[in-house]
Amino acid sequence: QVQLEESGGGLVQAGGSLRLSCAASGSIFSINGMGWYRQAPGKQRELVAAITSGGTSNYADSVKGRFTISRDNAKNTVYLQMNSLKPEDTSVYYCSAEIVVVRYGRSSVYNYWGQGTQVTVSS
Repeated sequence: QVQLEESGGGLVQAGGSLRLSCAASGSIFSINGMGWYRQAPGKQRELVAAITSGGTSNYADSVKGRFTISRDNAKNTVYLQMNSLKPEDTSVYYCSAEIVVVRYGRSSVYNYWGQGTQVTVSS
């Protein structure tokens, strides 16, 4: 069993900051890419930022220069530092991880999702 547990969401005024965390736990052999997505009501889920196991990151154009993704491989944790928040950043934020699991001597790769954390930015 593998779980992703998110934390750090909440209510903040425009221009403020929040830091999201997502910790993976369970029968993990290794973790490849990790990322943050968001989904606002009535909209499709979209990629916010992603980071490889080697630390290479990429961002949605709408958050470049404001958000920073990072990870601590020793803690199986990915972070999203969100600065200069705008009302349009209001969404449920989900973390995702591509995790290698070894069962009965064979490795398999699965994509896991967290339960989501609400971020609300007031104007």
